[in-house]
Amino acid sequence: MADSDQVILTMKGISRAFPGVQALQDVDFNLRRGEIHALMGENGAGKSTLIKVLTGVEAPDTGVITLEDKEVQVRSPQHAQELGISTVYQEINLCPNLTVAENILIGREPRRTGRIDWKRMNAQAVDILERVDIGIDVTQTLGSYSVAIQQMVAIVRALDVASTKILILDEPTSSLDTYETDQLFSVMRKLKGQGTAIIFITHFIDQVYEISDRITILRNGKLVGDYDTNSLTHLELVSNMLGRTLVELDSVSKSRSKLVADGHTSDPVMQARQLGSTGAIDPFDLDLYEGEVVGFAGLLGSGRTEIANLLFGVDKPDHGTLAYNGKAVKKFSPLSSIERGVALSPEDRKAAGIVDELSVRENIVLAMQANRGWLRYLSSAKQTEIADKYIKMLNIVTPSPEQPVKNLSGGNQQKVILARWLATNPQVLILDEPTRGIDVGAKTEIQKLVVSLAEEGKTCIFISSELEEVLRTSDRIVVLRDQEKITELTGDEMNETLIMQTIAGS
Repeated sequence: MADSDQVILTMKGISRAFPGVQALQDVDFNLRRGEIHALMGENGAGKSTLIKVLTGVEAPDTGVITLEDKEVQVRSPQHAQELGISTVYQEINLCPNLTVAENILIGREPRRTGRIDWKRMNAQAVDILERVDIGIDVTQTLGSYSVAIQQMVAIVRALDVASTKILILDEPTSSLDTYETDQLFSVMRKLKGQGTAIIFITHFIDQVYEISDRITILRNGKLVGDYDTNSLTHLELVSNMLGRTLVELDSVSKSRSKLVADGHTSDPVMQARQLGSTGAIDPFDLDLYEGEVVGFAGLLGSGRTEIANLLFGVDKPDHGTLAYNGKAVKKFSPLSSIERGVALSPEDRKAAGIVDELSVRENIVLAMQANRGWLRYLSSAKQTEIADKYIKMLNIVTPSPEQPVKNLSGGNQQKVILARWLATNPQVLILDEPTRGIDVGAKTEIQKLVVSLAEEGKTCIFISSELEEVLRTSDRIVVLRDQEKITELTGDEMNETLIMQTIAGS
């Protein structure tokens, strides 16, 4: 058994800044040999940047990395592997059309007289897998096996590439079911027993307590703390990740006014029954009514965005039914949703929202034009009229509608996305993190807009990592944890303490 008290890695005073963003600020992190160490934090906490610094993808602005008592400068991912640091990412980077043996030993195949020695290669692959108690047919294609097996093959390949001392697992269970997760954890425990130090990045709280020895929490690029897992309660973990202490929670007062009276006299605008998608969100029921704001609360990875994507048709369900104004939804696609009167402002405005090279005007009319069809082209004059209307309505700060949207501030880019969907006059508006990364003034404007839209009869889903914001805006709150809808809260139940206790499972 490895000496789990022996520190193998120390990262001291790590800072890294990007234009306009302090991604890491004076962060310390240490890792012991033969331990499973969970790295926790919400979006923007700094987890990815810290791992990129450790694996040589990014160079720190300041700070020192010490590996086995020797100061090192990790120059590249390849150099990290040479140092014994291997990473298995969420997206499995293997070749499903090749055999298991080929995937494990690709580029290092044993040869005889210049040709691959297939018999020897298969035997080597079997031996490597047996080290972690995996017994499968290595001559079968990797794609014929489950995602869990593919994940384990990725792990053993990472272990075999170099003499791995540190293994980084980035969201390895995100696509696994309970049985497959148990299989993976068995492999992780085996590696731990052999002395491998494992950094486990995940958003599943229950899994952290099941498998990890220690937890490091980051928030807004800073170190919150390093804890023994058995000394930190679920609620304390959630509180530290969100930056809200129990004392603060007791003093929080509601500042929102109730928009919808208890009980609904009308039929739901949208109704989901046991709607779900394997590996993304467990089957759930949800009713959405006219003139209300329904908030989604939960940590990153809890299933908030996954529900939004199902309701908008970005993803297709494999369970249950969805009805819109009493009619069953048969076709799941964004265009069909727009035609029905459903709009989604996505979580990542850079990747899935704004189109950088287009003007403010072009970005605003994009969804409306798609709904009309490109044969019914909006004239330039009509486009400008629409753009001017929403620039004024949302107070978008831009020199003109022809300004490239990439030149606007983050808050104004977010308003442009809202303008795009408001221009389609949707009945249901899904807002996924609409205020992330923007200043306080712009946040307040967007929150007021959501409330006013509900007062006009729109149905809004409001998703935010900031609980105070969800409480201020919502009439009803759906709480999610580990890809499952846990409960709905209304009235006096809607308080931060109860929400955080529900998220924590306590």
